Formats: sequence, structure tokens, C-alpha cells
Amino acid sequence: MYKFCFFVPESHVESVKSAVFEAGAGRIGDYDCCSWQIKGEGQFRALPGSQPYIGEQNQLEKVEEYRVEMVVEPSKMKAVLSAFFDAHPYEEPAFDVMAVVDIHTEF
Repeated sequence: MYKFCFFVPESHVESVKSAVFEAGAGRIGDYDCCSWQIKGEGQFRALPGSQPYIGEQNQLEKVEEYRVEMVVEPSKMKAVLSAFFDAHPYEEPAFDVMAVVDIHTEF
């Protein structure tokens, strides 16, 4: 499994989650739509050549965003990332993917 973590503005948290759930993220055993999230503040400065969804070029922006985490089966990762990029409003969304060890089979 992978753990997929991404940051999204509050205005789009539910629509992005719905898109990646539809693509297969967030399934654990007999449950789906599983995730964890917390609100925080992100910041960025759009550089020349960018087309920011929020803010202006060369101006520091601070935005209320959610950090959202969920698991993804390896066979679903490509579809989940595609859905994520299609649904996310940012030109360069922040995310990470980490391998998860299943301790039930490893120990």
C-alpha cells in the first residue's frame, strides 16, 4: 500500500477527496472513503510565468488549506494521481506518496 498525502484549499477539499475516492483511494478492508485531514495554513509566492489559482505573481500568499491523508493500493495509484491533478485547482499542487509496510504480514 501507499499513503497519499496532499494539500488543498478549503474550497476544494471535498471535491478533490471525492475524485480520488472515486479513482480507488481510501479503501481499507470492508471500508471506503477513509481519510484523515487537518486544517492549517499554506504559503507560496507565484513566480513569473505562473498562472496562480489564488493570489498574484511575486506576492507572498497565505491560504487556509487542508492536509489530507489516505491509503492507496499500488494498482490504483496511477488513476488516483490522474484524478487528483484533474480535480485540484492549483497549477502545482503539493503532495507526497509513501510506501506503507503491512505489519500484519511483516512481523
